Amino acid sequence: MANHKSALKRIRQTEARRVHNRYYARTMRSSVSKFRTLTAKKDAEEQMPKVFAIIDKMAKKNIIHKNKAGNIKSSIAKFANSLS
Repeated sequence: MANHKSALKRIRQTEARRVHNRYYARTMRSSVSKFRTLTAKKDAEEQMPKVFAIIDKMAKKNIIHKNKAGNIKSSIAKFANSLS
């Protein structure tokens, strides 16, 4: 157990941030997986900016790395272009 007040506070802060980050990361992953279930190109083109915005927000807040965000966006765009 922590011996200092500051260490106890750090533990509380870390746990709160972890829960917060997990919630938003999970939301992002679920939106990406929902996007990948789309079958119509028109629907994908309508949804893509919304999913991109979510991913960009996660990268901006350092919940995911900016390169990971780019990789996810690239794979989503590739998927959308493959639809007919």
